[in-house]
Amino acid sequence: MNDAADNPLLAPWNDCFGLPPFAEVRAEHFAPALAVALAEHRAQIDAIAGQSQAAEFGTTAAALDASGRRLARIEALLRNLCASQATPELQAVEREWAPRLAGHHSAILLDARLFARLDAVHRQRESLGLSDEQRRLVERLHLDFVLAGARLAPVARARIAQIVEEHAELTTRFAHNVLHDESTRCLWLRGEADLAGLPPFLRAAAAAAAEQRRADEDGGDWAITAARSLVVPFLACSARRDLRQQAYRLWQSRGAHAGGHDNRPLARRILALRQEQARLHGYANYAEFALVDRMAGTPAAVRELLLRVWQPAKARALQERAELQQLARADGIAAIEPWDWRYYAQRLRAQRYRLDDAELKPYFALERMLAAAFDVAGRLFGLRFIERPQIETYHPDVRAFEVRRSECGQDRIVGLFLSDNFARPGKRSGAWMSAYRWQSRQAGSLPIIVNNNNFARAPAGEPTLLSFDDVRTLFHEFGHGLHGLLSDVGYERLSGTRVLRDFVELPSQLYEHWAFEPTVLKAHARHVHTGAPIADDLLARLRAARHFNQGFETVGYTACALLDLALHERADAGGVDLDAFEDEELARLGLPAGASTYHRLAHFQHLFASSAYAAGYYVYLWAEVLDADGFGAFEEAGDPFHADTAQRLHRHIYATGGSVEPMAAYRAFRGRDPKIEPLLAKRGLPLVAA
Repeated sequence: MNDAADNPLLAPWNDCFGLPPFAEVRAEHFAPALAVALAEHRAQIDAIAGQSQAAEFGTTAAALDASGRRLARIEALLRNLCASQATPELQAVEREWAPRLAGHHSAILLDARLFARLDAVHRQRESLGLSDEQRRLVERLHLDFVLAGARLAPVARARIAQIVEEHAELTTRFAHNVLHDESTRCLWLRGEADLAGLPPFLRAAAAAAAEQRRADEDGGDWAITAARSLVVPFLACSARRDLRQQAYRLWQSRGAHAGGHDNRPLARRILALRQEQARLHGYANYAEFALVDRMAGTPAAVRELLLRVWQPAKARALQERAELQQLARADGIAAIEPWDWRYYAQRLRAQRYRLDDAELKPYFALERMLAAAFDVAGRLFGLRFIERPQIETYHPDVRAFEVRRSECGQDRIVGLFLSDNFARPGKRSGAWMSAYRWQSRQAGSLPIIVNNNNFARAPAGEPTLLSFDDVRTLFHEFGHGLHGLLSDVGYERLSGTRVLRDFVELPSQLYEHWAFEPTVLKAHARHVHTGAPIADDLLARLRAARHFNQGFETVGYTACALLDLALHERADAGGVDLDAFEDEELARLGLPAGASTYHRLAHFQHLFASSAYAAGYYVYLWAEVLDADGFGAFEEAGDPFHADTAQRLHRHIYATGGSVEPMAAYRAFRGRDPKIEPLLAKRGLPLVAA
């Protein structure tokens, strides 16, 4: 299958957008195609590194950015399919090739000849007449090589290469184990008594989930899977405390049970490898090493920010628990447990604001909320999303949209947007944005961006209804998608979301603000049966409840970020008992009884399915400082669609990718450094001195 005629992965992708020929691709195509593409990339690298003439920007940095395009597209396809449409055969390919590909890329970054040429360009970058973006490309590539170990002694470089390969193998297995548990484990409901308290939308979603799984297991008529989109509403609605407890423990125990899918030994080994990597680079711990290339810079800066939020959030959560306990006591419950909190919070919210999801969800049909996200992008950035049902995708759930923009009297294609919204077996949980191709002017490539959500599907023929948290998730991931689609840079290394990790969440979190905008909701939040717009009274109650339960939500996130930081600061992290460490650290922090963290370590994919967020889970809060302060620019202008402000947002935040230093980009948009006060106000928390 090495010939292009036999292997669709090696043939030209002639779809009008350059999409893969999904219907033709099989798992067995990947190994021969990856072998060919890897060898091709290695030859390109050898040609760059082996030049006899003096190193120049075009023949070194630009050539390096342009290399390996065929390998990149095949890797992107494999990665995206394994996240969104995994099969045992594809996972086997990923397990085999993840360490080989990691080793390939590591070898390039550790190539002494190549680094010598890049280092020469880096030293001369101020005198070569480079543009700002070209200079930025040189700096980013150079730092990539340095952090990969290019300056280390040969023995250390060799060990780094081994660490990279083993790390890739372990993180792949970690992700596969979580997906296994999410795909195979669920709570079966078998009669009307098991459905007590569940509203019609949740019964329907549980029935649809059961239908997807019944062929593989002799279960009941309804299933509560380990997907957040089903577990969380079940915990909020179910009147059966015993079933809430079972669902909660099923959700929390992903990856944390004896047997072949136990992630705890994998996580310990991953931590040991990271600590060794940090020591080889001369750092005391992995947190110090990882934060070198982040806006925060140091563990101390991260901890300062987290604790400024942790203390008021914990105080608020304790107040919330006392209020919930009053309701629980009337039911004979002496102490709120983690599987009780959401249930009693839902009841208190209904009492205080006359709000519940059964009333709200009919106004938030998925189709209308997607249209709302598109409408906001049109009003802010002039984008239009035109559905192209004839475009072949990797699953029937996926919808393809051609994205166009009118500018200076010209209408042009911006890219392709794929929208994949439903939970299903073989798709990992959570929500994320990814790319099949990045934008690059030098390559003449338009972006192909995909948003993945895991909403619970309604039965056939019925509209899927979202909670307002789901709506925020939809807008969040779409904000990431816009960051990829609106990218306007010359070089792929600087494209779209390929920015510092604590800046990447700014465009996504900032976009969430428009989900709360009254004009957006009045236009798009229409009752699924009557078509009536959301009533002013209901809208006012929704907005009034924005700060409700924020203590619980904030400690749930911030505790995870503090756990992540503490774990990656330990010199002996690879030898810790993860369960004991987690319990002891949460006790030391004073996590209120009955509250819970967003993730347990054994399924914490942000930390252990890759190194992307390792020692970096704090970045959502760091970016929230920026997004809360940044949306203030529109509030000060008195218009959430203020044209000049939107133009600055487009130019300096969404379009620049990594071509500008992040804080410089933010200052160019906002006119000043960010302030923390808007974040605390957004969450309804008091200001605490640093």
